[in-house]
Amino acid sequence: MQLNDLISKSLNDERLTHDEIVYLLSLPTISPATYQLLAASRKLSGRLCVDKAEVHAQFAVNLAPCPKNCMFCSFAAKNGIFKSSTKLSHDAAVTAALTFEENGANAIYLMATASFDLAEFCEYGREVRNKLSSDTILIANVGDQNAQGARLLKDAGFDGAYHALRLREGSDSDIPPDDRLASIRAFKEAGLIVGTCVEPLGPEHSNEELADLILFTAAHQPAFSGAARRITIPGTALAERGMISELRMAQIVAVTRLAIPHAVKGNCTHEPCGIGALAGANLFWAETGANPRDIKEKTEEGRGHTVDVCRSIFNEADWQTLEGPSAFFK
Repeated sequence: MQLNDLISKSLNDERLTHDEIVYLLSLPTISPATYQLLAASRKLSGRLCVDKAEVHAQFAVNLAPCPKNCMFCSFAAKNGIFKSSTKLSHDAAVTAALTFEENGANAIYLMATASFDLAEFCEYGREVRNKLSSDTILIANVGDQNAQGARLLKDAGFDGAYHALRLREGSDSDIPPDDRLASIRAFKEAGLIVGTCVEPLGPEHSNEELADLILFTAAHQPAFSGAARRITIPGTALAERGMISELRMAQIVAVTRLAIPHAVKGNCTHEPCGIGALAGANLFWAETGANPRDIKEKTEEGRGHTVDVCRSIFNEADWQTLEGPSAFFK
């Protein structure tokens, strides 16, 4: 295969095959070919969003040991990180959302653990929606839902949902992959715009697995795709598998951008990093409250970044950042 030919194919919005994606993922991270790949992704990503990156912001309405037991998550009951349950007051949730809005976040996400009561989550959503500007984008990050649950989210004022079929779903988690697929369909049928990602990336995942999931995200025409590495939770079984470098994550971010249709404007990575922005990531998240990659109850005291810090990272990679509501969710 010729790298230049594959880059030209992508820039012309022609679909890359599974074998071509595997080839790009197989390039050595430290090589001129991979650097060329990163540059091509940055060029395409900037063209599709008119060089305006976005910073979205997420806060958790609760923290609890989660029975879904995703091995990569600090909330997993089996990981034993968090042993008690807490939740925000509705006033605190509104304050968190308004703070993110005032700080210029392009979309605001409410997150809850998978077993959190949906009706109560929707109450949070309605109160937050009523206080935000009418054009502020509100996104739900919740567990799997059926058609009725998806409609409840839409009726509560959510514009979209974040949902992903994670790598090795069903073996590294207690969630059947079909439940994730059914939820994505339910969200879309209810009129919610879905964002997704290739995650959580670890060194054990083969290039063939990654190519499968990249093509899966492409097939669903999401608001954004992208790639995010697994953050090691100390003392857990998955910690023994290690963590990929930011450079390897950047390579996967770039390949994902080149393999996704141009109609998908967003290309995320997490956690925010300069090399991810260099590789064509045009979406970062700021975070407060509980965080599935953190062992602190308040991630703003740990791994979480502010909106301003995310903007600064983009600026260091010569990105401008969008002012106003997200263009990815329009």
